[in-house]
Amino acid sequence: MSDESTTVLGALRQACAERHQAIEALLKLDQALDREHYARVLTGFGAFVPYWEARLRPRLPWRLQGWFDDRSRLLLLQRDLAALGLAPAPVADPVADLDLPDRAALFGSMYVLEGSALGGKLIARRVHAQWGMGPDNGAAYFHGWGPHTGALWADFRERLAHEVGTSEQEIRSACAAAIATFDALLCCFRQVLGELPAENA
Repeated sequence: MSDESTTVLGALRQACAERHQAIEALLKLDQALDREHYARVLTGFGAFVPYWEARLRPRLPWRLQGWFDDRSRLLLLQRDLAALGLAPAPVADPVADLDLPDRAALFGSMYVLEGSALGGKLIARRVHAQWGMGPDNGAAYFHGWGPHTGALWADFRERLAHEVGTSEQEIRSACAAAIATFDALLCCFRQVLGELPAENA
C-alpha cells in the first residue's frame, strides 16, 4: 500500500473515530440482536442511502460514475426492505445540508459508507446464524458483495489515495465531509430509533 493511502486513510480514521463509536453504540448491531430493532435499522438505511447516493453521484466526475454504480448497495437494501415488508423510515432528506464542494469531500463522504460495507460482513454472519437470513431473505445489504467485499475495500482505499492526494487542504476537506456524513447518519438514526424527535433534528 502506498504512503499516500496511509496518510489519507489514517487522517480519516482519526477524524471520525468518535463518531464511528457513536454510530456503533446507537445501532447496537454488535450486541444480541432483536429482530424488530434490526428491521428499524434497515428502514433507517433505507431513508439515508437513496438521498446520499442522489446527492453524491451527480457530483462525481463522469469517469467515476460507473465505478460508483458498480459498488452501490442500494438495490440490495431495497431487496431487503421488500423481503421483510418494510418501507424506508419517513424522515426528511438527511443529507440536505451535506456540503460536498470538491472531489476530496466526495471521497471523504464515501469513506463512511464504504467502511460500513466492510463491517457489514460481521453483521451478515450474525443475522444468518440467528435467523437464517441471507442475501435473498433480508440480509443482502449487510452481506454486500460477499467474498468480494474485501477486494472492493482495497480498491476504494487505492482510489481514495489517488483522488484525494496528500495536500493538507484536500485531506482537511475529506475529513470535514466524512464527519458531516457521520453526523447526518447519526441524526437520521436518532430519529428512526426514537432517540431524537424529528422536529429537533
